[in-house]
Parts: sequence; structure tokens; C-alpha cells
Amino acid sequence: MAATTPRPCVVSILFFLSTFLAFANSVVDVSGNSLNFLVIGDWGGMSDEPYYTVGQSKVASVMGEKAEKIDSQFTLAVGDNFYEDGVKDVDDPRFNETFEEVFTAPSLQKRWYAICGNHDYNGNASAQVAYTQKSARWYMPSFYYTEIFNLSSSNITIQFVFIDTVILCGLSHPKLRHLPPSGPQSSDLADDQWAWIESTLQQSTADWLIVSGHYPVWSAAHHGPTDILVKQLRPLLIKYNVTAYIAGHDHDMQHLKEDDSSVNYFVSGAGHEVDSSSKHEDSVPENSLKYRYGKSDSEKHGAFGVVTINDKIMNVTFFNHHGRELYNTTVERIRNIH
Repeated sequence: MAATTPRPCVVSILFFLSTFLAFANSVVDVSGNSLNFLVIGDWGGMSDEPYYTVGQSKVASVMGEKAEKIDSQFTLAVGDNFYEDGVKDVDDPRFNETFEEVFTAPSLQKRWYAICGNHDYNGNASAQVAYTQKSARWYMPSFYYTEIFNLSSSNITIQFVFIDTVILCGLSHPKLRHLPPSGPQSSDLADDQWAWIESTLQQSTADWLIVSGHYPVWSAAHHGPTDILVKQLRPLLIKYNVTAYIAGHDHDMQHLKEDDSSVNYFVSGAGHEVDSSSKHEDSVPENSLKYRYGKSDSEKHGAFGVVTINDKIMNVTFFNHHGRELYNTTVERIRNIH
């Protein structure tokens, strides 16, 4: 398959990586005995007025209710933040029209940890990094970065490793959505990030280690597994006892886990619509698909995830745009168990 034509914003990433890439390793203290947060992916509205979708608006409303109920500390946004072609610059009105003025609940005014998806690279992805300096809650200090949380009551640490899968894998085809990403546009940039990922995972002493990127490793839906991530990221997740990999890209909700691995794979890509495709159910390991939510009827308006982590378990719940619970699973801690 021929690679897609490089876009100027991806080529210019070299400059912005050198400008913004600060691999912060700060520790955020969290009072109480649990870390509570929301996960939403592929939520980025639309290119035309009113710049948000009905599904996105419904999901935002329910997210506010759930965030208040669990006292959510942050939201994880796993890419495709602005459809169809990202933003033009740091002053693009889409930041207000699709983000600030949609997710308005007081409980959602806490930090949003964001990463870029393929649609974000159709525009100026670097502007989303720069917007960190303008917004009180948008947080993307670089294209890939890490953050550590410490539960003060138990001294349990949870480390998140946020990666940029477009740098690693390239852009997906803009129209032929079933085709895999075209391969990295800069092998040097991809190699640099791979080295950083392994180093970060290797050095982690966290009790919980979670990696998040836009493209999924495994997916049973329309896009399916991401070959490069299956070949290169999956072995690292297993080797370094990563608890979970959280992604988007496919517009549904999934939980996958291989029988001979402790890594859980979650897809939360239904931020403004749900796709019914199960095109790649035969492309994931046997018995690995634990749950998939994909509808194309009246339920198509979206879904999101709620996660709670304490010293012993990680609880993951999927909700639809009505606030109805779709799925719940509990993952036991596998790191630093004595």
C-alpha cells in the first residue's frame, strides 16, 4: 500500500518537538484513597457550525454528572479532539466551540490530559500542545509525556505514560478507513519515542502503570489492530508489567485481554458517536474480546469510561449517553505485590 501524502504539520513537528518536548516526571499528590477519572476519545465535534454534535453534547452532560458523583480528579482525552481537520493555530475558535463551551459542568473543569489522534494531525497538532499555556484545564505539555499520581493515604503510585501513536505509526488513510496507518513519516522521531517509551517503562517503580495512545493495539471493530503497535508496543507492555493500555480511534467501547497476558486493553472511542462495525472480530487473539459496545441505531450518540484506582484494584465502567451502565470490570494490581 502506498503511503499517504505527508502533511506540512507533521513535517514541522521536528521544530515543535525540540521546543515543547519536556519529559516531565512530576508527582501529583491525591488526597483520599482512590484516583478517579473519566476517559473519552474521538469526541471532536464537527467542522461546521455548531462545531459540536448532538452525541458529544449528550455525553458531556452525563460526564459532568458522573464526574461529580465520583469526585473525578481529571479527564483523559485519547485523541481525535477536533474533527475533521484539527485546529489551525492556538487561537482557533474550535478550542472554545468544541471543547470549552461543550464540557461546561463544574466537575469537568479539572485537568484534561490530552493526546493527539490522526484527525488532529490533519491540522496544526502543535497548536494543541501550545494551548496548554492558554487553558486552565487543557494539558498536553508535549506530544508524549508521563505523569505520576500518589495516593497520600496509602502511598500508592499510579503512573500514566501518554504516547503519540501518529508519530509511531503514521497517519491512517483519510477515506479508506479500513486501511492501517501508513507508517511513521519520520523514522528518527519514531525511534526517539520508542526509546523514550522503553526507558520510561523500564524505570517505573509505580504500583500501577498505564499507557495511553490514540491507536489501539487490539481492536475488533472497523479499524482493527494496529500492526506496528502489536509488533513493537505489545511486547513492552508485557515485559514491564503494564496494567492497561487505553486507546480510542475505533468509535466504540471495548475491553480485551489475552489469556496468557496480564495486560488489559481498553478502547474508548465513542465520544460523539458509536460505530456498529465488528469487522475485525477475527483479527484479535482468541477469547481476548471481553466486551464490545457498538450500535448504529438510537443508541449511536456516544459513550465514555469511568475509572477508579485504589491500592488493590482498578475498576472500569462504561456508560452510554443516557448515563446507563454498559459494562463493568475489575482489574487486580499486579505490580509491587509482596
